[in-house]
Amino acid sequence: MELLHNAVRAYAWGSRTAIAEMLGREVPAPHPEAELWMGAHPGDPSRVIGPDGTRRSLLDLLAEDPRGQLGAGCAERFGGRLPFLLKVLAAEEPLSLQAHPSAEQAAFGFAAEDAAGLAVDSPIRNYKDPSAKPELICALTEFHALAGFRAPDRTVALLRSLDAPDLAPYTELLAAQPDGSGLRALFTTLITLPQNSLDGLLPQVLDACVAHVKDRGEFDAECRTALELGEAYPGDAGVLAALLLNRIVLRPGEAIYLPAGNLHAYLHGTGVEILANSDNVLRCGLTPKHVDVPELMRVLDFSSGDMPVQRGEPTRPGLWVYRTPCPEFELSRIELAAGESVEVDHGGPQIVLCAEGSATLSVHRGGHADVLELRRGQSVWLPAADPALRVEATEDAQLFRATPGVP
Repeated sequence: MELLHNAVRAYAWGSRTAIAEMLGREVPAPHPEAELWMGAHPGDPSRVIGPDGTRRSLLDLLAEDPRGQLGAGCAERFGGRLPFLLKVLAAEEPLSLQAHPSAEQAAFGFAAEDAAGLAVDSPIRNYKDPSAKPELICALTEFHALAGFRAPDRTVALLRSLDAPDLAPYTELLAAQPDGSGLRALFTTLITLPQNSLDGLLPQVLDACVAHVKDRGEFDAECRTALELGEAYPGDAGVLAALLLNRIVLRPGEAIYLPAGNLHAYLHGTGVEILANSDNVLRCGLTPKHVDVPELMRVLDFSSGDMPVQRGEPTRPGLWVYRTPCPEFELSRIELAAGESVEVDHGGPQIVLCAEGSATLSVHRGGHADVLELRRGQSVWLPAADPALRVEATEDAQLFRATPGVP
């Protein structure tokens, strides 16, 4: 069990306060900080801090002893790689409208871009690695997102509630075929509109959204989001496409799971995100970054309906687990009052993050105990070979534990 030193990723949509406050640094930060990475992704691996203060890349540690660090089952199943990446994500501005590929799609896309001679760090490359990137986001603060296609009948109702005559033909396209095929047809039409058509339609839709908000209409939140996106990304077809998605507000402790092919955009808030160890993103709008609509269309899932919100399954006092079908990861939340404790078993490697308060972590080997005090913003690496972990809160504490989804 050893402390980790983790990389902070600076993106324009990040926060100048959330991650800096968590890490106990001066606020505001000199630039937006978007993500704190905990794991062994080659792009920014964590560093393990030894007892003497020396730092070693977790990536190197795994390469030297994959079975000891990951456990035999995890090492064999995932080729000696840590299968998950844990993040703190802090969004002050909306992220791009995006989706992630399945394992098969990622392997094909990565090989194709390699064959085309695109450098892995090329700004026009879609596939940075040959891996899937399903993910789960758990809110630390109120967290706003767009995720998954809304049920077609509800989207038709929303679009018809807007007094935008030029929108009517597009609305009827979905009304005539209220299913996944209709959503595909409407989304494709909107996201590929010629700029001159978009320049006529989008202002009309946004004016209708203003009127809807003034009238306190049924779709007030969706219209406010469209207006915010329209201001941030004027003339972007993604503003129209976003009207087809579920508008979700997560309270602290609530989470959504985003499988491969799910179209989504995080809007605002701070959360703990766990994902398969990949950096593959396909974008179609709401970003100055590389956009590849045809490739995104190849991976999109046009299933519709409400996105299930998880609150965690209580497995013992103080411990909640967020279940997904994903073999690469599982996220648990630990909440303890001062003096309370919980013991957690595991069959593989773990990363534990302290999000609030402080706690003592201990593992016992015979008559010897390894003990670490974990404060807010700190995280620790526990190899598979470590015994069961005991967590005792020294003050009211909230921690998150990342493990593989399978031992």
